Amino acid sequence: MATSSLVSFLCLSSPKTKFRPMAALNKSSRTYELKKGQTRLYHKLPSGLKMEVIEQRKEKDERRRRSEKENPPLVFVHGSYHAAWCWAEHWLPFFSSSGFDSYAISLLGQGESDEPLGTVAGTLETHASDIANFIESNLSSSPPPVVIGHSFGGLIVQYYLANISNKQPLVTEATNAYPDISGAVLVCSVPPSGNSGLVLRYLFTKPVAAFKVTLSLAAKRFQTSIPLCRETFFSSAMDDHLVQRYQDLMKESSRMPLFDLKKLNASLPVPKPKENSTNVLVLGAKDDFIVDDEGLKETGRFYDAEPVCIEGVAHDMMLDCSWEEGAEVLLYWLSKPRNLPA
Repeated sequence: MATSSLVSFLCLSSPKTKFRPMAALNKSSRTYELKKGQTRLYHKLPSGLKMEVIEQRKEKDERRRRSEKENPPLVFVHGSYHAAWCWAEHWLPFFSSSGFDSYAISLLGQGESDEPLGTVAGTLETHASDIANFIESNLSSSPPPVVIGHSFGGLIVQYYLANISNKQPLVTEATNAYPDISGAVLVCSVPPSGNSGLVLRYLFTKPVAAFKVTLSLAAKRFQTSIPLCRETFFSSAMDDHLVQRYQDLMKESSRMPLFDLKKLNASLPVPKPKENSTNVLVLGAKDDFIVDDEGLKETGRFYDAEPVCIEGVAHDMMLDCSWEEGAEVLLYWLSKPRNLPA
């Protein structure tokens, strides 16, 4: 089996529990329906392209109750084969009800965002710059946000972290540096060196899993196989109808690859921040089918952060049967003054 084909593996997990899905595919418009309190925005980038953002502001009672302390807004960044809807399903309602204005971005070429020219959606640099432009344009009057990235979205957040601390200008606006952020959260993130190390470990230690990863993601069989989709992204307890609902959303979400993986891997590892003043939470899943324990530890070492590995959840932590587990850990981390600047 060629290593190059395996390198096409993207964000994943391991997978029957019955609960009603909140995000639903609207068959007539080919979009998905939002829940009460959510708004779909379209942020216009300097290029003229528009980026979908699902917004859910904190509840009015929470605004009054927490008026003495303004929580930072939360900005959520998805990984491959996903879009903003994956956060809108559970985590946006959870965190907005906990007092946080929450924004989930669909990267270009994903969800309802515009498609750029070319065959791929962008690079680490362009995706991070798009996030920075959204923050600068929409959240400048708030406390600096906490940015949360999942899987390859976590790698984009890592690139953002490196460039904010190194004060690099935006690729789209050479006069402006990346806006400050209050914290960063890496959820089942691809490690700083990329997925090549993960691929090699799978080849030598888990050849059957390596084959399944390639079949599921490189060959996109997760789009047609319920069992393979479950094993790739979810816990084994997730019910078939729910896996199929998310499978349909994934098929509609990603109209072009996030990256050229060959070029991406050649550009890694991401630069290490020179001044790592931003606190980082490294969050992993015990049943993650993609990012193994060593990958999680690598990310923790890179940011001098002790990883938190959550039992009973898979790669798509924010969608899985026990999605509350990861949300509660993140909420606890956000509540600690030592983790976020005053």
